[in-house]
Amino acid sequence: MDNSLSNVEYDKSKLLHCGEDVFISNKVEIRRPHLVSIGNHVAIDSGVYITAQAEIGDYVHISPYVTVIGGAKSKLIVGHFATIAAGCRLIAGSDSFLGHGFTSVTAPEKYRDQVEFSTIKIEKFAGLGTNVIVMPGITIAEGSVIGAGSLVTKNTEPWTIYVGSPARPMKIRDKAKMIKYAIEMGY
Repeated sequence: MDNSLSNVEYDKSKLLHCGEDVFISNKVEIRRPHLVSIGNHVAIDSGVYITAQAEIGDYVHISPYVTVIGGAKSKLIVGHFATIAAGCRLIAGSDSFLGHGFTSVTAPEKYRDQVEFSTIKIEKFAGLGTNVIVMPGITIAEGSVIGAGSLVTKNTEPWTIYVGSPARPMKIRDKAKMIKYAIEMGY
């Protein structure tokens, strides 16, 4: 068995930009790598599937089996120090499912349902718990955390913890400690 690095990691040369100290599992599928830019100190684990454009900041972890869908006209922006836990579904683009046409990408465009393309933003210091679903056009504000299994249908407020389906605010986070740590790291 060949255990060379090329068999363990994704071919980062395909990406628009890739910073330093980046690990991407070879079991990651990035459909449009030429539209993906990754910062420094990033880990993207096995089973991650990305079809949208993406801008990923520094010190970001994308855990196993995260899905980011939306195609080339949609985008994911992830700020510095953000985390996306296992099994999250980020839906940056989707059919409207209102009966205007077929909801299959295999149908000719003139017969297709209306499609919403958007940008999902996960601002710096934010985090998504395991199995969170984020709908199109949502901004997860700076420092916001979304509890496991939650459904995010509205933009969040900074430094607030959300839980539930739909996600509702539950508690305010301590911003000072996170900012202090980032400053100590040179940010």
